[in-house]
This record gives sequence, C-alpha cells and structure tokens, in this order.
Amino acid sequence: MPPPRRPDVLRGRVFRARDVLAAGLLSPAALRSSAWRRLYRGVYADAELPDDPDVRISGACLLIPAPAVFSGRTAAHLHGAGELLDPAMPVEVSVPPGVRFGPIAGLRVRRTVLPASDVTVVHRRPSTTGTRTALDIARAEPLVEAVAALDVLLARGVVDRAGLRRSLDAAPSPRGMRRAGRAVELADPRAESLPESRVRVLLALAGLRAVPQYTVRDAGGNFVARVDLAFPEHRLAVEYDGAWHAEAGQLGRDRQRLNRLTAAGWRVVFVTAADLRDPDALVARVAAALGR
Repeated sequence: MPPPRRPDVLRGRVFRARDVLAAGLLSPAALRSSAWRRLYRGVYADAELPDDPDVRISGACLLIPAPAVFSGRTAAHLHGAGELLDPAMPVEVSVPPGVRFGPIAGLRVRRTVLPASDVTVVHRRPSTTGTRTALDIARAEPLVEAVAALDVLLARGVVDRAGLRRSLDAAPSPRGMRRAGRAVELADPRAESLPESRVRVLLALAGLRAVPQYTVRDAGGNFVARVDLAFPEHRLAVEYDGAWHAEAGQLGRDRQRLNRLTAAGWRVVFVTAADLRDPDALVARVAAALGR
C-alpha cells in the first residue's frame, strides 16, 4: 500500500478540514489517512507534529469565536507555567455570557464575564491575564492543587502576591473569593516542585508550618544541605522523594547528603507519591516526628 499523500503546503500545519477540502488539497478519503491527526471536530494536524498542548491550542484557535480567550491552566501554560497543564487535560477557553459556542470534545468551555482588563495576548493567543488566570484557578480548584499552581505562577513572575490581593479586594462578585484568598495566603514562591507544594499545604492545613527550601548549616556555619521543607526549631526536614532519585548515581549522593544532615543533628522524613494519596497518615507521621 502506498504511503498516505502529504502535500507540502500542509506539512507541519494545523488546519480546518473544510478549507483543505474546498481547496482540493485533500480528498475526504485522504483526510482520514494516517498522515493526519484529528484534534477536534473538523480540525486536523499533521500527524508528525507532537501531540502536545501547543498543537491543540493552535487547533482551538481555528474554532473559538472572537470574544473567547484561553483561560485556567491553558492560560497558565501560555504564560510560561507549562508544568501546570497536564497533556491529558482539555484545552480551556472562557467565553462571555450570551456567546454561543460549544460543547466541543477536547475543549472545556467556561462562560464568564471577561472585562477588558482581564484579557491579554500571549504568544499571539488571546488569554486571560496572569492575575485573572491565577484567581480563576484559585476559585475553581481544590485548595491543595490551587496553592501548588499559585506557587508556580508566583515563582515564574507571572503574578505577584500584592497584585493578587488587590484583585481579590476589587472583585465584583464574592463567589469563590474566600477560597481564592485562602489559596493566596498559603502560596509560597520558594517551592521548587508541585509535590513539594502539596506536602507543604497538607501540613499547613494541619497546623504544621514548614519553611520551604531551607538551608541547613552545621555548628560552624558551614553549608550542609538545602532541604525541601524544614522545621528548624526541631531540626526536622521533610523531603519529597521523587522519581529523579532513582537516576544512576543519585542513591549514593542521597546517602552522603543524609549522612551530612544526620551529623549536623537533623532528622529527615521522606515522602513519596504514595504518601500523598493518604494525607492523614502523612500528617500523622510528621506530627509524630515533631513530637519526639
């Protein structure tokens, strides 16, 4: 069987089916070949393009009406916080009330008032501003996940805490603002990973306030290690043990680091992804370590 025909003009492109059919670039049968990947109803991409958020956002641009903007975690991705958008998540767009659009498989359509001050353009894509993006996430998502997202947005400089607080105070509607205010209060740009943020928030909600990215020094003031979370007065560190710890040579480095911390009089509680699935047990383990 001959390979599917891929016109040069469509290589590396995202396109609407009706446009290429009308131009005679492809036949309906050719459009169904393995050369192309369907993104949404009536929108396709060159199958050699990566199946990533940027390609799906490009496809969505061919569908969304003029008043619509990308929002939520899709907007966070556009603003430079790519780790907040899981590849399996649908692309999110917000449209003003009264604008008819959707539903469309692969898109999450939200209907909300969009003042001009909340709308910007990022990489030639219409998007909510950084502050509106952060507050939308903080209003809509569970507290732990919302704070983890705000940590990233603060660390990337997409938003600042003062701006978030001003927007909270000026919000015309109180809906979700109490939850958002709590998320802003708990957010901390010093966090260096989403799991670390989740652990910190779970502990904070239980009344255990840890210091993120704390530098441990020995009695002589010499650097020992920087730990994910610390309770300095108890000389207790809480470390998230992620997949990267399984890399070649990392075990030895981890052991040496643990030995240095122990020699400096510190104890370490290690946390894994499995621990995050049982928050109560995780909090109890840290609380018990603090009580020793």
